[in-house]
Amino acid sequence: MPKSCLECEEKIMGREDKKFCSDGCRNAYNNKINKDSNNLMRNINNKLRKNYRILSEINVEGKTKTSRSKLLSKGFDFEFFTSILHTKTGNTYYFLYDQGYMALENEYYVLVRKDI
Repeated sequence: MPKSCLECEEKIMGREDKKFCSDGCRNAYNNKINKDSNNLMRNINNKLRKNYRILSEINVEGKTKTSRSKLLSKGFDFEFFTSILHTKTGNTYYFLYDQGYMALENEYYVLVRKDI
């Protein structure tokens, strides 16, 4: 019995375990199935990359101080980071890979770079 392509439903020629008539149909089918999770992941990764670029741009020396308003004006989103570090002294640093920040008084932040 001839099989049909899962994407376009055309008759499949070739191997008996083949599911698609072409690479194009295979790609289109898989892109359609993975669309929602890929879009969510893409959007989150874009926000993480943007936050990382902002910290790297401001924190050239490896340790600096900046204001919350400066970070926000560049588009920094405080909801997106890759890890949290709690120090023995009770401080909490939020990291985007090797770039981190910690809240100080009066809406200021210290920016640090972790040696990897």
